[in-house]
Amino acid sequence: MAVGDVIWTWFKGQWHQGDLPVMNAADHGTWLGSLVFDGARAFEGVVPDIEPHCARVNASAGVMGLKPTMEVADMVALVHEGLAKFDDGAAVYIRPMYWSTQGGAGVVVPDPESTAFCLCLEQIPMSPADASQTLGRTQFVRPMMNMATVNAKAACLYPNNGRMIREAQARGFNNAIVADPLGNVAESATANIFMVKDGVVKTPVPNGTFLNGITRQRVIKLLREAGKTVEECTLSFEDFDAADEVFLTGNMTKVTPITRIEDREYAIGPVAVLARELYWKWAKP
Repeated sequence: MAVGDVIWTWFKGQWHQGDLPVMNAADHGTWLGSLVFDGARAFEGVVPDIEPHCARVNASAGVMGLKPTMEVADMVALVHEGLAKFDDGAAVYIRPMYWSTQGGAGVVVPDPESTAFCLCLEQIPMSPADASQTLGRTQFVRPMMNMATVNAKAACLYPNNGRMIREAQARGFNNAIVADPLGNVAESATANIFMVKDGVVKTPVPNGTFLNGITRQRVIKLLREAGKTVEECTLSFEDFDAADEVFLTGNMTKVTPITRIEDREYAIGPVAVLARELYWKWAKP
């Protein structure tokens, strides 16, 4: 599904303009879900944390039993080569992907030697600085590592996120606030979550049920360098009910304030504003 109108895709050694078909009907990744990806961002002439994003897609491939075929430095160079095809300063979603074309032992297991790679660059605007979201509860939870490949950014995990969002949207919310299997808050359905109480920033500690996001790590570091106390800890829904402010961090929109969780309303708070300002200042020194 294309979101943007301007797309460039590198596949099998060359660049192609448009939404290029890259998978066959019988590819292992098509019918058995052995596909991983990552998402980075280019905007206003910068490409923040592109190396960690490229490294993570290679790590995700390994988790899924695939064989990464592109070195991180080569992938980064390819990203910059592709971005040169867009207008200066264009906001682009950067999506490297691996999948298996053939099954190995027992068919269900991917054959690592058949791993395919493509890099899709899609022009998608950044959200405005004053954008916000609302969150609703969902019956669905994030799986543990012994249930699913949650230590990879794997496409097969996203249908679970999709049904969370559908359930929340049916009740009038933009997104879902999601628990881990023990009932503690894990994240939203699309991004990592933070709360602020009495000036202290808190975020769920990575416990093997959600990805420790690259933007999450960057925002924690920036806030701590700015003198804020940031705690990674176990948090309940009641903790969020009592919070002074809530915000999300993620690659697509970077920092997004939350103005409502169920019936609890929040103002767009100073820490969320600071986090966004710090991120932009770091990204564009």
